[in-house]
Amino acid sequence: MHRPSRGYRVFQGINGVLLTLVVVLTLYPFLNIVARSFSGEHQIRAGQVTLWPKGFNLTTYKVVFHDSMFWRNYGNTVLYTVVSTVIAMFLTTCYAYVLSKKHLRGRTALVGVAVFTMFFTGGLIPNYVLVTHLGLKNSVWAIALPNAISVFNLLVMKAFFESLPTELEEAAQIDGLSTYGTLLKVVLPLSKAVVATMALFYSVSFWNSWFSAFLYMDRAELMPVTVYLRNIILGATGGSNAGAAQAQLTQVGANIQAVTIVLTALPILCVYPFVQRYFVSGVMLGAVKG
Repeated sequence: MHRPSRGYRVFQGINGVLLTLVVVLTLYPFLNIVARSFSGEHQIRAGQVTLWPKGFNLTTYKVVFHDSMFWRNYGNTVLYTVVSTVIAMFLTTCYAYVLSKKHLRGRTALVGVAVFTMFFTGGLIPNYVLVTHLGLKNSVWAIALPNAISVFNLLVMKAFFESLPTELEEAAQIDGLSTYGTLLKVVLPLSKAVVATMALFYSVSFWNSWFSAFLYMDRAELMPVTVYLRNIILGATGGSNAGAAQAQLTQVGANIQAVTIVLTALPILCVYPFVQRYFVSGVMLGAVKG
């Protein structure tokens, strides 16, 4: 077996050191936030918290967990994320598959329409008027439909579908499969990597989104958990038990932001390991043709 040259070993060592530093710099802020969420107010204000909680404190978690509105808003977030991601994946996959066909008439115009929306939008007020006049306010559709297709995700999936061998689809057609059958039984099973990656992109985006709900939802019981936690940070009374808990907010004010970040990020962190193996291959296969 050929032994790596000295220069290559030096490169590997430097690369390993640099990547280790990147990992440390990336993980430290998150671990610090987790430690702050379990720490006491005095220790946080004194700057004593680094990677380990000081003055262990669960008051903030108790304030949030004992609020029934928190759980209702959390359920709303799960509902909005699931429905919006399913709709977005369906529309993006169909649109990308169509655009991947070079023989399609008007293909250039369809691509141009999609790319145009990356640079120009109707604006906040026209979008609000449109959603209101369509009767979508105070419903999941106000969140799911206006953000149903991300052009970046669309172009990545389009490039991935174009990289698949055309002979596979031709063979499927010879066997009697229709266009829809080819997509469902041949193309999608070969596209697990890019589908999982795009689903992760969409789900993270919808989970973290709060402005659409803040804009289109009028009632607190319809808000996602991101808006609920935002209201707590701003000192608002976001839930039914918030009035009783208001006296404790002074005590937990120093770590309320840390708790907010932890609770918001936790579900995505739990989901990510299941799709991580598809992540790199999905992005690279969709971004690099050949």
